[in-house]
Amino acid sequence: MINPVWLKTFCTLADLGHFTKTAEALFMTQSGVSQQIKKLEEQLATALLIREGKSFTLTDAGMRLHADGLKLLQAAVLLEQNVKQDEPYLGQVRVATPGSVGLTVYPFLLDIQAQHPALHISHAFSPNKSIERDIGLRLFDLGVMTQPSTSADVITEAIAQETLVLVTSNETETLTWHTLQRLGYIGHPDGHQHCQALLQANFSQFEHPSQFQEKGFSNQISLILEPVSRGFGFSVLPLYAARAFHAQERIRIHSLTAPVNETLYLCRHTHVVQSKRARFIAQQIKLLLKDKQQIKPDV
Repeated sequence: MINPVWLKTFCTLADLGHFTKTAEALFMTQSGVSQQIKKLEEQLATALLIREGKSFTLTDAGMRLHADGLKLLQAAVLLEQNVKQDEPYLGQVRVATPGSVGLTVYPFLLDIQAQHPALHISHAFSPNKSIERDIGLRLFDLGVMTQPSTSADVITEAIAQETLVLVTSNETETLTWHTLQRLGYIGHPDGHQHCQALLQANFSQFEHPSQFQEKGFSNQISLILEPVSRGFGFSVLPLYAARAFHAQERIRIHSLTAPVNETLYLCRHTHVVQSKRARFIAQQIKLLLKDKQQIKPDV
């Protein structure tokens, strides 16, 4: 590898054409300039200057090194600037969230990107375990989880509550245990967990989701309520997902006697100093979810 200090001295000398001026520009002695040029020639095993008393001309090798060396030095300056760059509205931020939260968070992040075009948002829908793993591997800058991390490499901070709701088609106005059994259940990947938490708190007859006939299943968060809206069954899922369904007029979000919430956790890598843009996005996500948790289910 060419010594970058010697290369800078050589290129400065080639630009200024004079040892004294080069020494002054680099705050060196003339003998120091001469020594570095000599060391560079020895390293490359080729002459770079044709010395003529106090003046000189560049050899062919010297002219090539000057042209390419300037490009290399400029690239090094740009590299240093890029590494040190830390602006709140410039660069990429990688975010991962569960599906339900992502339906609210991702469009919001795109609105932020529209306001700050130099800020690039990458978003992934992932389950908790994948988010925890990928934050630990530094594949994402930020994540939202519905449970605290158990990894020493991941910091989690409780930021909001996500309300679980029971959803039927709009034709179902009143809920009873008999109504739920008649309707049947529309499942999803977190369905049993959500069903267990909400129904156990509100129906004394409830023991397990297997008490209901499963009449459908979807692993796409935006499609879970499609069969529900057509009257094929009920489902239990986070309020964010219910509010994001495209045909609100076809569903009913029921208010139950005992509300049940899941805590939402913002997570990041334990040993990574966050950039200004990541801190900015983290703060915006906190404000969004804190505001959204004030929305109440329909009565």
